[in-house]
Amino acid sequence: MPADTPSPSAKNLRGNRAALTHKAGYALRHPGRVAPYLRRAGRDTWMRLRHPDHVGYYRAVMASDTRRDPEAAVGSRSHDRWLALGQMQFDYLVEHGLRPGHHMLDIGCGNLRGGWRFIEYLDTGHYYGIDISPDILVSAKKTLSERGLQAKLPHLTITGDLTLDFLPSDHFDVVHAHSVFSHSPPEVIEECLSHVGRVLTDTGFFDFTFDRTEGTEHQVLREDFYYRTGTLLALARRNGLDARFMEDWEKRPHGQSKIRVSRAVG
Repeated sequence: MPADTPSPSAKNLRGNRAALTHKAGYALRHPGRVAPYLRRAGRDTWMRLRHPDHVGYYRAVMASDTRRDPEAAVGSRSHDRWLALGQMQFDYLVEHGLRPGHHMLDIGCGNLRGGWRFIEYLDTGHYYGIDISPDILVSAKKTLSERGLQAKLPHLTITGDLTLDFLPSDHFDVVHAHSVFSHSPPEVIEECLSHVGRVLTDTGFFDFTFDRTEGTEHQVLREDFYYRTGTLLALARRNGLDARFMEDWEKRPHGQSKIRVSRAVG
């Protein structure tokens, strides 16, 4: 489900976007989108042949998308929407306790759609953004410069996995992954959930968004993955984390849902 779509409550959460019947119906309703979809499907098939591992494949996708438009590459169809989605992320975390003295890890920071606001708000050096795409991080540095935030000394780092093994233990008060698990297969999500508890503080939390379905879990073009809430809650708990579905996020004008995890007590 693209980031610009309405809230999940307004969607058919039982639909399977990978099913032939869904694709045929969508094509009939939106004939102008058929050719772009076929072009993207062809491009993605070629990239999967060249990059059989998911990180390598999605890094190639991001390189292609970023060349065309960095803001569209992170799911924003216009600059105004880019600003609005960043503001939404920022407002939500501040309402949930983010404070200037906290240390924040932003997984999949992209071109700092939300990140520049976090950098501006947090104390100097307290923001750490990571991404698998070197191309989008170059765009992130441009955003940082355009916003005049160089003196805040944010960390922007390329990564090839989500083991977080290069980061210190018990360090981050807030970990954030917006529109990351919506593009991740189960093994990548489990990799992250099996390691994120180590870098969280005792009182810290990890918020991630995901594309929610109440029907069959599925993926489209190996780019968009749809999960049942219970699947991700159970996966987090199997990795020793407390997890809960964030009902109040559903009231936001965003197409994805949100789960919060923290270290299990006891």
